[in-house]
Amino acid sequence: MNINQLIFRNFKKNVKNYYLYVFALMFSAALYFAFVTLQYDPALDATKGSIKGGAAVRAASVLLVAIVSIFLLYANTIFIKRRSKEIGLFQLIGMTKTRIFRILTVENFMLYFASLIVGILIGFSFSKAVIMILFKITDTKGIAKLHFSEEALIQTLIVFGVIYLLIMTMNYLFIKRQTILALFRVTSSTEGKTKKISILEIIIGILGIIFIASGYYISAKLFDGSFTSMNALSIAMVSILASVILGTYLFYKGSVRFLLNLMRKSKKGYLSINDVLSLSSIMFRMKSNALLLTVITTVSALAIGFLCLSYISYYSAEKSAGDYVPNDFAINNSKDAASFKAALDRKKIAYTEKKIDVIQVKANVKNILENDLESPMVDSSAMIFPMVSETSVSGVTIAQNETLFTGSNDMLQQAMAFKDSGQIELKGKKKVIPQKFIGLNRKFILSTYFTSGMPAAIVDDHVFNELKKDADPSIQKESSVYTGIDISNEDNLPKANELFGEIKFSDDSLNNSRIEMAVSQKQNMGLIMFIVAFLGLAFLITSGCILYFKQMDESEDEKPNYTILRKLGFTEKDLLKGIKIKQLFNFGIPLVIGLLHSYFAVQSGWFLFGTEVWTPMIIVMIVYTALYSIFGILSVLYYKKIIKEAL
Repeated sequence: MNINQLIFRNFKKNVKNYYLYVFALMFSAALYFAFVTLQYDPALDATKGSIKGGAAVRAASVLLVAIVSIFLLYANTIFIKRRSKEIGLFQLIGMTKTRIFRILTVENFMLYFASLIVGILIGFSFSKAVIMILFKITDTKGIAKLHFSEEALIQTLIVFGVIYLLIMTMNYLFIKRQTILALFRVTSSTEGKTKKISILEIIIGILGIIFIASGYYISAKLFDGSFTSMNALSIAMVSILASVILGTYLFYKGSVRFLLNLMRKSKKGYLSINDVLSLSSIMFRMKSNALLLTVITTVSALAIGFLCLSYISYYSAEKSAGDYVPNDFAINNSKDAASFKAALDRKKIAYTEKKIDVIQVKANVKNILENDLESPMVDSSAMIFPMVSETSVSGVTIAQNETLFTGSNDMLQQAMAFKDSGQIELKGKKKVIPQKFIGLNRKFILSTYFTSGMPAAIVDDHVFNELKKDADPSIQKESSVYTGIDISNEDNLPKANELFGEIKFSDDSLNNSRIEMAVSQKQNMGLIMFIVAFLGLAFLITSGCILYFKQMDESEDEKPNYTILRKLGFTEKDLLKGIKIKQLFNFGIPLVIGLLHSYFAVQSGWFLFGTEVWTPMIIVMIVYTALYSIFGILSVLYYKKIIKEAL
């Protein structure tokens, strides 16, 4: 057999054994090429496109390169170790290390670049679908076109070419440093196995659980008023990050073994074949993979968390727009309101109008706050609120000594929670009027131009007029009249919105369209969600493949054990039960811990991003779990194949 035949036979063997690596490489290339193609798409042009996201896509492409590079380098490390005996045999028959390296280089070149070319072709064929998905998510009107980007092709070839050179450098260093004897021992020394759990491991295990629990506890207290200064908030955030990451590492280093050892002891030595194949194997192997599992869990939690938060904002776009713009159109300038109404009349579009006189007042609300907000930035004895008369709000009756706040959302409740009742003071320039606070409604009646995120105060008409005469001019808005316009027939709303966009107002910042605000938020957050989902999918595939490759290694190591068990009379079905439990732990533990991390992260600050939390978060977590579970199923199928070959 000559060298060319040897290379060709090894190439065929590697394609068969490493089909998932080939798939992951093709998928990574397709994903990167399709993503970079977006970068050069006219729709994302910074000046001409309808989606202002070219810079965001370029930044995300750098992160995508990092994810793909780490995965391919790590996967190559696993595969070169698996071929260590083969490399040792080549040396035994007289081949030099340089010649062996050349053989591996040619094999890898064919495998790598064949997969790369196929991946680019797949990425090109799906690039139109990708831009269509982006248009759909961002609610953009446009026609997606299938076009081949030479810039994207060159960029993809350069990036993956550099990764290939790094892989070859790793292979060269590996072959150069290893002796023949060491090459035959590489696979047997990769996993650390300890028969007895030590006191130190028990302490590490308990500390891991304590660190994670403390991180969760601090995150639950993050925005409930427990931290009243920026320094305290910053320290709390750093503490959460440090305790959760360290706790996760210690959890894999000792907690898993500690907890599984307790389970094993509870059986009092009577271990079934399922226990031997699952619990015992995990106890002895998970400790050596602690760093890898910590990275996978942490990045998974970040991916899930960011995707949840962006989807919450996207999902809540229309409701959030309703908070900022309580009517179809909010116009805060009388002349602009007259111009818009005239345009509606010309087009014979029926509408209803609501006018509200608004003044800004200072209020002492110390007695009605759940938490003390005293800080250099916030003075609860002189906070500025917009105030309106009860006659401007339908269905509200207020006594002369009463004040009702209205216009509240979850973010306000977390940042500044109000009691149900109490005494407050309304302050004009000279007068101070004591009032009885009678509650807070969620309904918004003014646009964000007047409220600036604060609730509006509704008072008796007499009190309103008294404070209006004594208003402090230094805190008043440029406009003092809010005009809300609602279109009577919803079918005419798009047409009215077009008119709103065509009119040249005196100051566009004073006027808002609820539709435009919702669309703007959907475009911004839709693009972010799309990018995060893209990166999350890339990491999901790569991390799932890494865990799968580790299981491939373990199955090869444990093959002699399966041969013995089969000879003892255990059936393939008996062994497969234990394997399923093992994979449930191997893939389930990082998944569950990652989901818990992301859950507490999202719960601590979701209200900063939108109005709905449960539906978006549950959808994201279910989809991520379903995709992640595919690799666990593939691992079980691979073990099934190994068990069949064991006898």
